[in-house]
Parts: sequence; C-alpha cells; structure tokens
Amino acid sequence: MLITTTPSVEGRRIRHYLGLVHGETILGANLFRDILASVRDLIGGRARAYETTLQRAREMALEELERRARLLGADAVVGVRVDVEVLGQAGGMLMACATGTAVRLGE
Repeated sequence: MLITTTPSVEGRRIRHYLGLVHGETILGANLFRDILASVRDLIGGRARAYETTLQRAREMALEELERRARLLGADAVVGVRVDVEVLGQAGGMLMACATGTAVRLGE
C-alpha cells in the first residue's frame, strides 16, 4: 500500500475517495529511560531511548492507519499527517496519531 504525505500520487489518478482513516498509539516511557534521558539532558547528547520510542510510536500509528485503509478497500492513503503528543502525569506517555485519506487509484 502506498502511504504519502502528498495530496495526490504522481502519474496516477485517484478513482475513489474512501474517507478519512486514522491510526493511533500510546506508549509509556519507563522510569529507567526517564532517568537516563534526564542525565543526558544535563550533560548534553541525544536521548536515544526516547528517539527509539518515538520512532516505534510513529510506526505503530502508521500500521494501524494502513490496516484501517485496507478494510475500506484502499490501495493508497494520501495527505498523511503524523502528530505526536506527550501525555500523562509528568509527561510519562507518548501518543502518536496518523491521519490521511484512503483512496483507490486508477491508471
């Protein structure tokens, strides 16, 4: 399945718009990672544990978006946007939401 942030697919015509699809995920950050990230913030450097969690959250949201698009019979999702928010007490959770428009493409 083609998933793109653009509103169209170059060289292909959108035959049918099937509707808005979305995928979301919420992941918790564990205490050990939080402590390591805090230390890194103080001394500089990248918080790789958070980067990995952020990447995983995005991938999971996009997988859910694709699953829902397939249920509608789509072969592509256009206009995709991924938003990330920090939730929970003291920012202990990470939420990723992906949205886009499911479509069927022509030649």
